[in-house]
Amino acid sequence: MSRIDDILTQLETISRNPRAQLDACLAAGKKAVGVMPYFCPEELVYAAGMQPFGLWGADMVCDQSRRYYPAFICSILHSVLELGITGKLAGLSAIMIPFSCDSLKGMATNWEVSVKDIPVINVAYAQNRKIDAGTEFTASQLRKIRGQLAEIAGREITDADIAAAVEVYNADRAAIIAFADAAGKHPKLVPAAKRSAVIKAGFFMDRAEHAKLLTELAELLAAEPGDRGYIRVVTTGILADSPALLEIFEENRICIAADQIAAESVDARTQTPVTEDPIIGMAERYGKLEGCSILFDPGKQRGKELVELAKQAGAEGIIWVMTKFCDPEEYDFVPVKRMADAAGIRVLSLEVDRQMVNYEQIRSAVQAFAEMC
Repeated sequence: MSRIDDILTQLETISRNPRAQLDACLAAGKKAVGVMPYFCPEELVYAAGMQPFGLWGADMVCDQSRRYYPAFICSILHSVLELGITGKLAGLSAIMIPFSCDSLKGMATNWEVSVKDIPVINVAYAQNRKIDAGTEFTASQLRKIRGQLAEIAGREITDADIAAAVEVYNADRAAIIAFADAAGKHPKLVPAAKRSAVIKAGFFMDRAEHAKLLTELAELLAAEPGDRGYIRVVTTGILADSPALLEIFEENRICIAADQIAAESVDARTQTPVTEDPIIGMAERYGKLEGCSILFDPGKQRGKELVELAKQAGAEGIIWVMTKFCDPEEYDFVPVKRMADAAGIRVLSLEVDRQMVNYEQIRSAVQAFAEMC
């Protein structure tokens, strides 16, 4: 087995077995805090000496969560709540839940009622995030969270701790972007499913170790000749980690040349500024984030960024992986597609759900898209 295959296998194993990672963390005497989407301050958890544990749901049929959420709430929330109710997340010391969309605004209450042994840390950000008042508000909320995490950790979280955590996360974000760029040139060595797994593994492991492996992987890939004969696309959306979906991409020789996926590169493209007070830097970073439907974006910078990404990557099209029942994504689709149409870039929209079992309509749509490219 080559070193590239070795790293890919290691990260795939982690991404497919998050519970094993959580158990290993707890067995080592380390506390873990669940982190829901989007853009929760993981650095503060890391600075407290605890392990951030990503919670983006799971591909599963949900039953118990339907007592608290109607069927038309997105399956990310349904499946996270189902995991909590059924004890699959036992051992977490807390869960961080942001107020990023209308559906998430009810998640904390539903969690507190149904999962009583894992306390909630609410995460609030300023909607008008780019002005000074927005930065100040966000910083005030981060300081509150810092205090809650310090109480859970049983220790003070110093500015030096946070600055060190910011450095680790900035390095990991840079490594993710370097890997994604390298993977886009080597779809045979790193097909879509492996690409997703490599990035996803960071949700469940130490970010310093994740950065180290991704940096090495990107360097190894750079030494290999690029692959030809693939259809290059840019993906956009909230989540695109479904094995069935990614297998369809691979069947049709589709290469993800770049992405604007909330669970993949969106967060990684924006570094945290180094500031005297690291909390301020974290708040400023939130104001600089772009490319996600839950961010206040009146000028639709998301569309401009997406078109530019497609041009830079030499993409033949954009695949919008639409999370079912996600209103912010649905609202964004029309204006962003108009921008892509104006730039002469074709767009394919695919609706996905954590509870899907039949992907035949998606297979037909992807096949038709591939034939047109």
